[in-house]
Amino acid sequence: MSRALSHKDLITIGEMARRTGLSVSAIRFYEDKRLIEPLRTSGNQRRFLRSDLRRVSFILIAQQLGLSLSEIDEELRKLPHGRTPTARDWRAISVSIRARIEARIAQLERTRDRLDGCIGCGCLSLEKCAIYNPGDRLGAQGPGPRQVL
Repeated sequence: MSRALSHKDLITIGEMARRTGLSVSAIRFYEDKRLIEPLRTSGNQRRFLRSDLRRVSFILIAQQLGLSLSEIDEELRKLPHGRTPTARDWRAISVSIRARIEARIAQLERTRDRLDGCIGCGCLSLEKCAIYNPGDRLGAQGPGPRQVL
């Protein structure tokens, strides 16, 4: 680190919880998964860098986008430790996950459009549906909503 940390650079786990809207146990869970890494005081109390608020915010956003914890971990490992990530650091992550977000958007749009047609047709049966599964040919490929998703 380029300079010594002051108490103003650090926040407690309680403050992290208050600022992010998460429970202390959720923050500990993210710590156990090594998504965030607190520093320890001489009394072994957790202290987080203020910049960890952005990391936790990214975790929450990424989860809402449907990224798995392992995907989130993969992205967070690209960020520097011991300093606040720059706009350039975050932009690199944005570029990295953009393709996944675009694929998810396409999947959601396709699902929305197909569900409208499926619910509207009235048969409500993948065995009888003449539109999406004539002769139940998809049943031979295994379980799951293959055409809708």
